[in-house]
Amino acid sequence: MRIALVMFFAIALGASAPVARQASKVTDQVRARVDALAAELHPSIVAIRRDIHRNPELGFREKRTAGLVAGKLRALKFDEVRTGVGVTGVIGVLKGSRPGPVVAWRADMDALPVQELNENMPFKSIVPNVKHACGHDGHTAIALGVAEIFSRMRAEIPGTVVFLFQPAEEGDPDGGKTGALRVIEDWPLTNPTPVGIFGLHTQPALRVGQVGYQSGAAMASSDRFIAKIIGQQTHGAAPHTGIDPVPVAAAAIMAFQMIPSRMIDARLPTVVSVGMINAGTRFNIIADSVTLTGTVRTLDREGPSTVKSKMNTILKGLSAAHGADYSLEYIETTPVTYNDPALVAASLPALRDVVGDKLVPIEPVMIAEDFAFYQQKIPGFYFFLGVGNPERNITAMLHTEYYDL
Repeated sequence: MRIALVMFFAIALGASAPVARQASKVTDQVRARVDALAAELHPSIVAIRRDIHRNPELGFREKRTAGLVAGKLRALKFDEVRTGVGVTGVIGVLKGSRPGPVVAWRADMDALPVQELNENMPFKSIVPNVKHACGHDGHTAIALGVAEIFSRMRAEIPGTVVFLFQPAEEGDPDGGKTGALRVIEDWPLTNPTPVGIFGLHTQPALRVGQVGYQSGAAMASSDRFIAKIIGQQTHGAAPHTGIDPVPVAAAAIMAFQMIPSRMIDARLPTVVSVGMINAGTRFNIIADSVTLTGTVRTLDREGPSTVKSKMNTILKGLSAAHGADYSLEYIETTPVTYNDPALVAASLPALRDVVGDKLVPIEPVMIAEDFAFYQQKIPGFYFFLGVGNPERNITAMLHTEYYDL
């Protein structure tokens, strides 16, 4: 909580040169107040996190969680509380008593279709096959803690803080748009209009107390493709009388691996993975088609269009060479999570003031995050909060049955 608070005050106070000259003095006062309030609220925030963990909800079904959040914000006398944003999202607007910019903080609320296997956990999920395996229960609890402290410090806040509690970061269980896109349809980052948006994610690869960051590309884009090789069905004993799409598909799979290794600058990490291969109806029949379904991930903002173009070239050439045909459906799902370098530079002194040498630069990761959609509209900074604790055997990775923080 303290990280988020001090960052906001440092950035908001630094918005104009005259105020910036007073920032260190004001921040000293803020620091002491924040520490005291954070210590006071810590038990209640832990209780909120455990309550949400015990009662997880999948994307666009976070009705209980959204009700808890909205009720808390109303109790804190937020200036405005909007519900039903992007289906089940909640927005809270808190206006400070002093002039300043609008800054947004985003927390996601949804859980995953994962069975909880932690046996010695008093707040174990009570919902079969649903678990907060990605830390969103922690994200929501942290944001509510920040919201309460800000509400108590309203007289000292320069500007306005928008708290966005987003649904369905993990995607729509029914296959529709992700939560961020649905939120933007209802709140296109206007009225009020933030100058920047922040968010964090728990990270078990970092130890408790550490904060990891990356300027520029921090998390990969995530796209999906469906490539279909179309041949001509015939008897398996006479393949020459038809067009066998299976070897064409095999050649395409191998050629796809040439895209990241030989067709793209090695300094721009790219992953092309075929996850599903579907073909045929019987062992002695040459299939009429093969469908390849997979994912493309890249840290280059132009990467998706580059990969799509090269996949088309490969499929066209291989199909023509073997007398087959093809189709390619390339679905751009989530863009690169790109941390605005200027915003990162402005934020690092505040982060460093809070955690000192436990602020560590980290390598970009190939996991995707729909926070990226907000960053396409306004500057954003998404960083990582260490939750790994080997001494307590809390080391399980995100999206696993044993994840904890």
